Amino acid sequence: MSISTDTPAHPPHETIVLSEATVRLAGDSGDGMQVVGSQLTGTSALLGNDVATFPDFPAEIRAPKGTRAGVSGFQVHFASSDIHTPGDSIDALVAMNPAALVTNIGDLKSQGLVIVNSDNFTDSDLAKAHCKTNPLEDGTCDRYRLIKVPMTKLTVQAVKDLDLSVKLADRCKNFFALGLLYWLYSRDLEPTLRYIHTKFKADIARANEKALRTGFYYGETTEAFVNTYKVPPAKLPPGKYNNIMGNTALAWGLITAARLSGKELFIGSYPITPASPILEELARHKNFGVRTFQAEDEISAICSTIGAAFAGAMAITSSSGPGIALKGEAMGLGMILELPMLIINVQRGGPSTGLPTKTEQSDLLQAMFGRNGESPLPIIAARSPSDCFSIAQDAWRVATRFMTPVLILSDGYLANGAEPWRVPDYESLEKIEIKHPGPQENGEPFLPYLRDEMLARPWALPGTKGLMHRVGGLEKDDITGNVSYDPHNHQHMTDVRQQKVDNIAKFVGPAKVDGPPSGDLLVLSWGGTYGACITAVRECQARSQSVAHCHLRWVNPFPENLGELLKQYKQVLIPELNMGQLRTLIRARYLTDAVGLNKVQGKPFHVSEIVEKINSLLG
Repeated sequence: MSISTDTPAHPPHETIVLSEATVRLAGDSGDGMQVVGSQLTGTSALLGNDVATFPDFPAEIRAPKGTRAGVSGFQVHFASSDIHTPGDSIDALVAMNPAALVTNIGDLKSQGLVIVNSDNFTDSDLAKAHCKTNPLEDGTCDRYRLIKVPMTKLTVQAVKDLDLSVKLADRCKNFFALGLLYWLYSRDLEPTLRYIHTKFKADIARANEKALRTGFYYGETTEAFVNTYKVPPAKLPPGKYNNIMGNTALAWGLITAARLSGKELFIGSYPITPASPILEELARHKNFGVRTFQAEDEISAICSTIGAAFAGAMAITSSSGPGIALKGEAMGLGMILELPMLIINVQRGGPSTGLPTKTEQSDLLQAMFGRNGESPLPIIAARSPSDCFSIAQDAWRVATRFMTPVLILSDGYLANGAEPWRVPDYESLEKIEIKHPGPQENGEPFLPYLRDEMLARPWALPGTKGLMHRVGGLEKDDITGNVSYDPHNHQHMTDVRQQKVDNIAKFVGPAKVDGPPSGDLLVLSWGGTYGACITAVRECQARSQSVAHCHLRWVNPFPENLGELLKQYKQVLIPELNMGQLRTLIRARYLTDAVGLNKVQGKPFHVSEIVEKINSLLG
């Protein structure tokens, strides 16, 4: 088939203006869905849309080709207004094979658009996907607008003059699909063309460009589509924006915190999904005084972090649930040493190895209690991909002000998701003041546990004249820091360390409510459920339902006013991607009979799930 760029003979397509659209690309894990999904995200952000994404991919490096277990998907929600989720259901599905179609079509809206690569629906493809009949012919797609496109053939034909192997030519079909979507949703090709020629070598870059343009022109010349669509820019506050993923935002926030505090940044980490990109991103920025250490295991990683903190660096370690379990003893060591450091847990589905590439919120109790002895640590949880930038600075500010390790909780949904982020003016960011005791000339012994009004001990740098002192994992004598087995001293030091964490509640401020200050129902959320919860609550408020929303940023300590706030509502609903961990803590602390909405499917909440639960509680 010859593709022409001339004006088509058939009538022009009507362009329909939409307020929002949700698109999902799905195919084999080798089909490049994550790559083109990211490009659709970035291009939409550059056009001024608000964007939220949900990448979903298998844990295996190369899952069995063509199977349902090997399907990789990328969902993009772009809108002309403020959005907080990647969308409940999808308006358009691009399916590269039968497995991708049958595992994703259930999320497509009735009369939604499904575009398939018809070349990949052979008997062999159907068998791999365990399809007894062809879903293109057995009624599976009857509720939808089905467009069959021979993507593989058209792509191979488009690049045939480049003398690529059949395998390499076939791999360009993801950019054909992207080009078709760009035409369908009035997206600009230029940002992706720049990416292609930056990312790929010459022949491959030319092939991907040809595939992208061919997909675009195919949409323009075919009569299969009745309409095209346009989503106008969102009315975002003025400023410079960058499309950012959660892990990247966290890494940049850490670098910023180091600069704001005048510290070199050290990260000791061991690779683990989905936290590894934090280490990888930090390794790219040695020009900012970042030092990265990929340790041989999780224990070495956190012990190196303790050493860096003792030496006076901004010290960080990152991992996910299984790695945090291995770090437990050393986390207790950092706590009893009372050294500032950041411990990052990008949560994933558990237990054990669990679901490495899927999201979950099931490490809250591990963060609270996963150390031997009475070992309290402050815990802060990010609520969105861009919020990860601010979380890093807030955590470091608390760690240095109170001289304690701080746990940062993210999750796979936030880590791999993306949204527009307004780049702040560095000069407008609050500095993080750190004071180290100076040389001691009077010959008096240094008192390493002499505390200030916040109960923080001094951060003495090794090598400073007169500041020699003892540190270690054994219990310390109050003020002197000498080893002590005195039972009353142990009780006192335990009380002080707990009180120090409790004092953070005064430092970070009260909990705030979106909605009426009292009423029938309060939705209480933490972490990555924020977007679905706030969207659901505002949808219910628009129907004049008596419901409000409170989101917890700090989950240890709880805000000082939380107990009184909970009493202002007849019912409290806590949606969590676990079996009720925050609900357990809330019930124990405040004797509030909170209701849970719990889900452990490796996927974030749909807004509709929370709305349905709210409606059931309000009758």
